[in-house]
Amino acid sequence: MKTSNFITDNFILQSEIAKTLYHDYAKDLPILDYHNHLSPQLIAEDKPIRNITDAWLNGDHYKWRAMRANGIDEIYITGSATSKKEKFLKWAETVPYTLRNPLFHWTHLELKRYFNIDDILQPSSAESIYESANLILENKTPAQLLEDLKVEVVCTTDDPVDDLLYHQQIANGDFYTKVLPTFRADALFFINKETFSNYLIKLSKASAIKINSFDAFLDAIDKRIAFFNEQSCRLSDFGVGEELRIVDALKDDVDEIFSKKLSGEVLAQHEVDQFRSFLFVYLGKKYHEFDWVQQYHLGPIRNNNSRLLNQIGLDAGVDSIGDFPMAEFMSNLFNKLESTNQLAKTITYNLNPSQNEVFATMMGNFQNSDYPGKMQWGSGWWFLDQKDGMEKQLNCLSNMGLLGRFVGMLTDSRSFLSFPRHEYFRRILCNLLAEDVKQGLIPNDIEFLGKMVQDICYYNAKNYFGFKLN
Repeated sequence: MKTSNFITDNFILQSEIAKTLYHDYAKDLPILDYHNHLSPQLIAEDKPIRNITDAWLNGDHYKWRAMRANGIDEIYITGSATSKKEKFLKWAETVPYTLRNPLFHWTHLELKRYFNIDDILQPSSAESIYESANLILENKTPAQLLEDLKVEVVCTTDDPVDDLLYHQQIANGDFYTKVLPTFRADALFFINKETFSNYLIKLSKASAIKINSFDAFLDAIDKRIAFFNEQSCRLSDFGVGEELRIVDALKDDVDEIFSKKLSGEVLAQHEVDQFRSFLFVYLGKKYHEFDWVQQYHLGPIRNNNSRLLNQIGLDAGVDSIGDFPMAEFMSNLFNKLESTNQLAKTITYNLNPSQNEVFATMMGNFQNSDYPGKMQWGSGWWFLDQKDGMEKQLNCLSNMGLLGRFVGMLTDSRSFLSFPRHEYFRRILCNLLAEDVKQGLIPNDIEFLGKMVQDICYYNAKNYFGFKLN
């Protein structure tokens, strides 16, 4: 593959209208990344990353899956016996085969934006790109990389037992980017797993509450939510990959179920469902009380490859799209909260694209005058955050809801080099609207469309989450 100036100023923008919308309205807006998996520790420590392999390949299951598909031995993917350079060179071998995969676009957007590299990454260019990128990363901390792309806010993903020490250090430091925690509640629901008892010990320590009853468990959760709120938390999250059900669950019954778990008894599935149903509603009411936005990431089937799971651990890159039913779960949960006027602002994300219309129309059932666009169907997530997936999400949202109230893009990433994905989204959005103008489907009113673009890319999220920015 010949090298070329691939990422031009007008990448993806196929008309003059698209170019105007992007360059005049979207390009220079700051970034609000309200869901990601970045390490607050790395930001707080403020040390240079130094090596592009660390920045690109550590924890990046997108790249891992591509390398496996290209026949690369696992030792060069997640193994510890090879050098960083060897791993990078194996990734460079894979990149040409990612053509038409979003990894090809993301890779070259990142090379251009962070390192001003126009070459296509491939074996013939790998050595020079590796050296050039490392020269820049030698003096670039994670915080500086965020500032370079004008990332005003990142909301990390944090366990309820996390002490949030690094968030506090960042808040007290001189950082351009605000780094806010998100209350990721998954572990609270794992009552059917052997790990639950050990987790209760952690929760007890974090809350300073002895958890010897279900009431004590709820008190500990309340205390942690209040603590997260004190640290400027604005969002919660949930993302368990399995079928979920909302069933009738009386408090007395759940008290007994929790006591059975504490005594070491094995719970039946209907008891697990009762416990989870009560907890979903309880947490939903707490999120409403604190004016948080609740997020639900729904639909993956996780840990499909047990060999790699045992070899590498969780997040090994062996998760995929599940086919679980979701409509009844969302309907029952949101209806229970709405019936008492305790339904918080909510964002749902589906992983199965066949459920696009299911999610989009479900959110419309619970909109009200509390806030414009209160119920959000989120941006294309995980396997769907590529050009085709984002266009389908934008088109479906336009047909079923109000595109102009959409809170826009997020990275959902562990990499500090992933923020050109916001640029990718903005270009796709501008091009999509411009194509409608060309076809006479929407008015050729650049000022009107430009404001809509700016709202979707920045202002809607700023107002929706209530971020306090300078």
